[in-house]
Amino acid sequence: MTRPNEMQTVAERIAHSLKRHDVSMIFAQSLPSAIILAAEAIGIRQIAYRQENMGGTMADGYARRSGKVGVVAAQNGPAATLLVPPLAEALKASVPIVALVQDVERDQADRNAFQELDQLALFQSCTKWVRKVIVSERIDDYVDAAFTASVSGRPGPVALLLPADLLREKAAVPPLHRAASLGRWPLDRTRPADSEIGRAAALIATARAPVVIAGGGVHASDAAQALAKLQEEANLPILTTNMGKGAVDEHHPLSAGVLGALVGPRSLGRHTLPLVQEADVVLLVGTRTNQNGTDSWRQIDPASTVIHIDVDPCEIGRTYEAVRLAGDAAETIDALRAALGMCDLSKRHAARAELVGRIANCWSMFDADRQASHSSGTPIRPERIMRELQSQLTSNTTVVADASYSSMWVAGQLRSLSAGMRFLTPRGLAGLGWGLPLALGAKLAEPDKPVVVLVGDGGFAHSWAEIETMVRSNIPVLIIVLNNGILGFQRDAEMVKFGRFTSACHFVDVDHSQVATACGCPAVRVKDPEALAQHIRTGLSGKAPLLIEVLTDPEAHPPLSLFAAMDEAA
Repeated sequence: MTRPNEMQTVAERIAHSLKRHDVSMIFAQSLPSAIILAAEAIGIRQIAYRQENMGGTMADGYARRSGKVGVVAAQNGPAATLLVPPLAEALKASVPIVALVQDVERDQADRNAFQELDQLALFQSCTKWVRKVIVSERIDDYVDAAFTASVSGRPGPVALLLPADLLREKAAVPPLHRAASLGRWPLDRTRPADSEIGRAAALIATARAPVVIAGGGVHASDAAQALAKLQEEANLPILTTNMGKGAVDEHHPLSAGVLGALVGPRSLGRHTLPLVQEADVVLLVGTRTNQNGTDSWRQIDPASTVIHIDVDPCEIGRTYEAVRLAGDAAETIDALRAALGMCDLSKRHAARAELVGRIANCWSMFDADRQASHSSGTPIRPERIMRELQSQLTSNTTVVADASYSSMWVAGQLRSLSAGMRFLTPRGLAGLGWGLPLALGAKLAEPDKPVVVLVGDGGFAHSWAEIETMVRSNIPVLIIVLNNGILGFQRDAEMVKFGRFTSACHFVDVDHSQVATACGCPAVRVKDPEALAQHIRTGLSGKAPLLIEVLTDPEAHPPLSLFAAMDEAA
């Protein structure tokens, strides 16, 4: 084995740089082989996925849960093109990933070499930064630049393109020795000027009815504890977006759950929405103010004063003109707390009792609204599954959901048990099939903590080959498949918009438990809701993977605003 200061191949130098950046695993399919061989030789584990569009999503889940950069590798050609979807999700969801992508040999460029494509153009739309390395002596510079771009400012994915012949080339020892470790995020914690912090504090202290909406940036900044202190000290009600789920303890008397588009009949949001609509000051923390998080940008009163904390200055003012607090969420919240400590908060303290009672009443009405859905009828209602799962969750459980209805059941029906509890959903682009690979990455990040993933049968078909990855790599995750035999959102949305639905919405009956069993994963098929509790308990024990396929009601859908009129008429 070569030492870091000896003459090495470029691939070996990359491997040692990864080690320096605290990389302990790479999601790859043994390509680029030169890098993977060099990495495995120094103890970096390869997690070999089956489908070429799943490795990037595993790296995403790993990064979200570990606080480290996810690293994925791929060869040129189809594997590179299939990195685009997970990198686009990471770009929208602000998740740091470094993609190491093989390219054709340098003297073969622009000659229609096998699997040649303009990969610089390919990745420009789905990454923060993409570069092609040409000179071997600069490889350490480029690896460090890739990690810096990924974890600085608003985190996100980057791509480093590596010609195959370059990887085999010997690299001279660079004159400038690099020792920095850049593999954890956020890299830099900036905060706004004191004058802006003071202005925001004065607005909150004197507000009639302030409210906080927390997004996924709270998790990215590890700001949940700072936010919990702000909530308690300033007596502020907090709601979250879908990606902000878990940013606060939802049993705290001033926590009002997830809002977004979950405002239809039998939703918590139907009762908590007035808290936002009536607010005179709205503090946004780490949110892109996207369509789903704001129910198509119609929840905040235009007359309200908006204060926006975000690490990306371009997100502030994108939708709502705001008092600009550009900076890291944790640092900015702590500075805001200090400023509020110098303010007269008697108005906030006086309003607490009434506010606590109002929020408690919202939760009570929500529980009463969904009681009928907790029945023992069949097919099983998803709300009943959520109730059984909720009873066995701990604050250490990572809850993952696939896109579409699975995300909405998790966001709207489960209740966070602590500030900082993690709920991972692919809400950047909301791609079907990404739940399972997100869960595998999350479990690899924290192997001692239980992970459960909720997937619909439609989305699960995109990724069920990764059951084999789970078994082979010994990644004990609990998979709950909600099998209603349809593409639920597709059918329901088409019915609302057009009064009919397309022929793609229904499936043949697939026994997913047999698919899992064929891959060596223990599995059960559940038709009786009374059997759910024991199977969930077994799956959360973490001793082995388990797939629970639940035959669910095809007529059930989450209480989204899109379906409100239809549900009101029912």
